Amino acid sequence: MSEQTITIEKLAFGGSGLGHIGGKVCFIPFTAPRDTARIRIKTEKRSYMEGELIELLTPSPLRETPPCPIFGACGGCNWQHLTYSAQLAAKQEIFADLLWRSARVEPERILPIIPAPEPYGYRSRVQFKLRFIAGQLHIGFYRRGSHFVIDLPERCAIAHPVINRLFADLNSYLPDFPEPDKIPQIDVTIGDDDAAILVFHYLGNRHDEITRHLENMPTSASVGLYLQCGRKETLEKIAGPGHLSYRIPENFLSGIPERTLSFAAGGFSQVNYQQNLFLVATVFDWAELTGAEKVLDLFCGNGNFSIPLAQKAATVLGLEEYPPSIIDAQRNCVLNDVKNASYRCFDAAAGVEELIAAGEHFELVIIDPPRTGAAELVRYIPSLHPRKVIYVSCDPATLARDIGILKRGGYEVIKSLPVDMFPQTYHIESVTLLEPYDHVEGRDICPP
Repeated sequence: MSEQTITIEKLAFGGSGLGHIGGKVCFIPFTAPRDTARIRIKTEKRSYMEGELIELLTPSPLRETPPCPIFGACGGCNWQHLTYSAQLAAKQEIFADLLWRSARVEPERILPIIPAPEPYGYRSRVQFKLRFIAGQLHIGFYRRGSHFVIDLPERCAIAHPVINRLFADLNSYLPDFPEPDKIPQIDVTIGDDDAAILVFHYLGNRHDEITRHLENMPTSASVGLYLQCGRKETLEKIAGPGHLSYRIPENFLSGIPERTLSFAAGGFSQVNYQQNLFLVATVFDWAELTGAEKVLDLFCGNGNFSIPLAQKAATVLGLEEYPPSIIDAQRNCVLNDVKNASYRCFDAAAGVEELIAAGEHFELVIIDPPRTGAAELVRYIPSLHPRKVIYVSCDPATLARDIGILKRGGYEVIKSLPVDMFPQTYHIESVTLLEPYDHVEGRDICPP
């Protein structure tokens, strides 16, 4: 493949730097805006090229030294070579550009991105990958673009310190584990009180021996140990706590007492508890509930948004197709003395169709779908006649697609807030408020 010299103009969604060669766009990972670099072209398509960095000729002033010695080889982080201010500026630009190009959301409706209080050491959930080769245990993460495990040297720069301490324990303990070649992955999740749950994925046949070994594993009382031998329904508790929790402090949301939300082993929670508080507060503030509204929470999880909202609503209904999350949400209602919320295990799209058939209306609909978005669902939302739709997204591309569907259904974006939930990566969390066109006319867009 040919070698070229290129100047990087900006960063693109996906993490690569973007420049032009012969009028054609070229994407190069691990470059920075204002780099001049020598690259090798690896792929050339009709409208773009992909290259790899060979040598920095003139490094960008936006660069800094990555703290992780395996950055660039590990497939986890994209942007440790950039100053944090450069990362934020790039995410703001990428987010606004995607929403304009794909959904015609005007830039003035995009609010300034919320920075992370801690750009490193923030992740509350990590999946360590394991391989046992020629008598040597390798534990860390997949090498970029492969399933080859690259060893993690001492600590992960973006993992919470408690997870890094547990990693050190695992490193010393695992070599003596029965059948280490049959353990491809260990999930480590912590609560905001530093309690932890470890899930050992096991592919072997010596179940009883593995169980005894885990029972004798030296851990503190705040660490739960689980064994999973296939799908999530095989999850088996061995020792320690079965739930983790995080708090929403008293009056963090105006007039709302402290809320403690828990989730079971294998359940979902946001990986950045500090930024999750900003998400919850934004949804709470933008909802502007008066106590008379019916709220529908789609992809509700453990009630992360709707349980804090419930005190200001008339009723709350949450739909989620993962049964353990519904059990978590119902349990959180009891723990927080919430009596006006109900949660059902239901596919969100099928559930909304059923609600429409029953003639149900909701003043507020909250959507927090997986990365793939909710294209099959959002086309039904206008039939519920909500005065507000709040869409929480972890992928701006699928968000833009779904906004387009809602716009065709009569809804308009009032404002959208990017939130840096995942520093050192290109991923962008966001909250977007939509209202029917007849509500939008004459109102001030993006009030201060």
